[in-house]
Amino acid sequence: MTKEAITDAIISQIQTVAPEIETDDIRPDAHIQRSLEIDSFDFLKILTALKEILGVEVPEADYAQVDTLAKMRDYFAERVSI
Repeated sequence: MTKEAITDAIISQIQTVAPEIETDDIRPDAHIQRSLEIDSFDFLKILTALKEILGVEVPEADYAQVDTLAKMRDYFAERVSI
């Protein structure tokens, strides 16, 4: 899976949880929860959905490694099964 496809999956799940968020609002290096005003429950819903789509679980200890779009994309890209 390409990084672009992973990015698209992440953005899709963010917009599923918060449909009012436009793609342009999601900056690659901005903290997802703070910049998009997503609470921790919604963030968990995004990660859970991505686990189903990408087959990669993010343990709570790794949450700091997936707090921006760019970091999340890279995290999944390193771990996704091809």
